[in-house]
Amino acid sequence: MAKIEDLAKVYERHISLPWQRTVAGAQRIIMLIYDKDGERALRARLRNFEIATVEAGKKWRMIDITNAFAVWMAGDEYRDSYFEVPEDLQLKLDAEFAIFVADRIRSMLTDTTFDDTTVLAVTGAGSLFGFTRLSRVLTLVEPDIRGRLLIFFPGQYDDNMYRLLDARDGWNYLAVPITLHGVGV
Repeated sequence: MAKIEDLAKVYERHISLPWQRTVAGAQRIIMLIYDKDGERALRARLRNFEIATVEAGKKWRMIDITNAFAVWMAGDEYRDSYFEVPEDLQLKLDAEFAIFVADRIRSMLTDTTFDDTTVLAVTGAGSLFGFTRLSRVLTLVEPDIRGRLLIFFPGQYDDNMYRLLDARDGWNYLAVPITLHGVGV
């Protein structure tokens, strides 16, 4: 519990700093790293991050992608056949699912109410595990980030490498990491 509150304080210090306006999309992403076992505690304290953002003079928007797979699958006309032969789903996942998730995020990033002072917070990143890579989704939305994209990231950050749910090979990314040890540490 105290870990999430401490993380909110580190985030508050970071979000209060002036934003550079000439950075690339990847550098407009903030990865807030927390222990994968802390998901419930984090969700119970999301308001702390919203308050810190607003008090810093920024706007707050939020999207939860936890149900992205269920929504995507429910909209597919062949969903029943995929349940009969799940192996056939992999090709469709590889070709379409990351784009679907990116489109959900992009719809908020490109909304007329979103500007260069807005933070879009994304919860539910862990739910992508096993379906697509978060790194692929982020690459797809980078060009559309005007303000900041805050990813609540259940996993690890070590040596400039991110590992979702501590379970995959990590990937190197230009995002700003926020950990209990500080920003960029």
